[in-house]
Amino acid sequence: MRPLVVCLLLSGMCASAQVGEPWRDAPVYLPLFAPAGTRGTAYRIFVSPDDLDTTLRRLEADDSLVRTPGAWQPRPTLPLDAFGRAGRYDRSAVARVYGARQPGVARGARTENGRVVESWTLIAPYPDPALRELHAGTLLIVLRLP
Repeated sequence: MRPLVVCLLLSGMCASAQVGEPWRDAPVYLPLFAPAGTRGTAYRIFVSPDDLDTTLRRLEADDSLVRTPGAWQPRPTLPLDAFGRAGRYDRSAVARVYGARQPGVARGARTENGRVVESWTLIAPYPDPALRELHAGTLLIVLRLP
């Protein structure tokens, strides 16, 4: 199965979706990293045990991902920049859990029928929901665009 199809199935954007490997739906992260209110309903969050480089290699064959310069390039990023300001997470707890470490972050967009429909942020490693320890693997934040 192509990586895009797996991600689409995981994102719940298809009515007949079935969750596939290696991604696992992680709604426990929504209260942390999605904004409050109705804007938060546009977000889905997934986790994978695969590291960021493995995840990006899996996505290389996906024709629906927008390949603009700089997109899908992993970069070390300050933790608070990785997770942004939209969420309600405890910023000091995120800073503490990462310490001097910087997560690798890759960002990009996905299209359907030639139109950008989603913004993706991949973060590795990622914190547990209590923001007390880091997990090896990748967290995927999907923002469905109107």
